[in-house]
Amino acid sequence: MSKIDEIRAEMVKAMKEKDKERKDSLSMLLSALKNKAIDKREDLTEDEENEVIKKEIRQTKETMESAPADRTDIKDQCAKRLAVYQEFVPADLTEDAIKEIIQGVLNDLGIEKATPKDKGKIMKELMPKVKGKAEGSVVNKLVGEFMA
Repeated sequence: MSKIDEIRAEMVKAMKEKDKERKDSLSMLLSALKNKAIDKREDLTEDEENEVIKKEIRQTKETMESAPADRTDIKDQCAKRLAVYQEFVPADLTEDAIKEIIQGVLNDLGIEKATPKDKGKIMKELMPKVKGKAEGSVVNKLVGEFMA
């Protein structure tokens, strides 16, 4: 079952329960997924679906953070929307799992002690392995810990 079908089913359930806020959040998420599929002109892969959901989460967080302090209505709405979006995105890799992947990349590249000069080479190999499964900033920080 694709994320689009899963979200559509949840949206119908929310409509039956007359949960307008949840229905609206699901509708926005469904719309983003459908638009991406239309742009691509074919069905989305699971990774692409997760990428779209994560993008919506990022944008909602940005909206929440940039809202003026006195606009609690916007912040509350964004918080509720985030809670709904979080249900459909897989959990990110743990830091330990990312460190294992980094160590595997270092072994593949034959690097025993990483230096800042090696960072580009490491990231080039590493990012495709963790794309959609971890935030880039977290990966970057952990790679920095491996630097000599």
